Amino acid sequence: MTGADELRRRRQNEAVRIRTALNRQRGEQRANTKGGEGTVAFVEERKCIGCDQCTIVCDDDAIELYHVAMKSPLMSVESNRKAKVLRDPCTGCRLCVLACPTDAITMIDR
Repeated sequence: MTGADELRRRRQNEAVRIRTALNRQRGEQRANTKGGEGTVAFVEERKCIGCDQCTIVCDDDAIELYHVAMKSPLMSVESNRKAKVLRDPCTGCRLCVLACPTDAITMIDR
């Protein structure tokens, strides 16, 4: 029979294996993200949590936050922040894509 210590060790090993695989996959995704003058960042609103990480890393002031009403009847929050990319000042540097914790920002062709 498997003891508590053995089970804990197996869970920790499995967690490390999964974390390593996810980090490798995310690294490959980041390496394949296109960028440059011909691209612009795009925010998928439903994934954006309004954490402000993209505006912190954007040196071009190409991202601003705006407020939208909450769509959930279960939460009593008056507004929810979302990011919006301004196309003209965006230089396609990809910093916002790399900073976004929810992968809400992708690069698209200008």
